[in-house]
Amino acid sequence: MQALRDHDVITPRQRQVIQLIAEGLSNEELGHALGITARTAKAHCDVLRQKLGVPRRRQIPLAYRLLTGDDPLAQSLASARADNGG
Repeated sequence: MQALRDHDVITPRQRQVIQLIAEGLSNEELGHALGITARTAKAHCDVLRQKLGVPRRRQIPLAYRLLTGDDPLAQSLASARADNGG
């Protein structure tokens, strides 16, 4: 796996996409959650696969975590705990 180059910065929107992929959402569900089409969601995934150097969509969250040290599920898990009173 290749490391991110300086010009391959992950944008805040791409971080949202990574988080939703990590949560297991399909492109259709991702598009609905972000207010974009499934085709645009797929385009985001294609760009992320290229930036992170992985061949498969499902590898995006792990590649992001390995390259940045940030867990894409951490924020959603924290939100879920807060919603459940924990």
